[in-house]
Amino acid sequence: MRSAGVWIRLKAFTLDYLWVFLYLCLVGLVTMVAAPGIQEYFNGPVGTAQLTGFLLVTLPVSLYFAIGDSVLFKGTYGKRKIGIQVLNVHGQPIGILRSAIRVIFKFLPWELSHFLVYRLVSLGEDEFPLYLMLTGSLVYLLIFVYILTAIFSEENRSFYDRLSGTAVVCK
Repeated sequence: MRSAGVWIRLKAFTLDYLWVFLYLCLVGLVTMVAAPGIQEYFNGPVGTAQLTGFLLVTLPVSLYFAIGDSVLFKGTYGKRKIGIQVLNVHGQPIGILRSAIRVIFKFLPWELSHFLVYRLVSLGEDEFPLYLMLTGSLVYLLIFVYILTAIFSEENRSFYDRLSGTAVVCK
């Protein structure tokens, strides 16, 4: 099996992101119309706001990718539609645990950016602390490393695929 290049992976992710976008619209609709009290949690203390965001956004999206890419579905909607799959280094479909580990590494920059945004919002006019600068730098560093390793590695494996012992291949 040949490895899936960056562009084909991007196409699959775009199809998956349409589902994520619809889910985010549903969350927005529910929190504005059906259960507006939930908005208070987003506007509460930093820890509460971040936990609410994690439970309503990050966790469901992460579960979609972790379960979808595992042996249970052998690919998210986008990957199946495009004809690619996540396998372990031995060419076998990945279990739910390996898939979850892959998703944790893959979405680490996303969750770090949430961490950063929640703290920036609560910062107000206070001085910008060094740990937030470092967090922001780490977000961009990880994104660049992930993209560059997927483009320039011989097997088109991103850094998070290497860390999790996976590869994205064409079926």
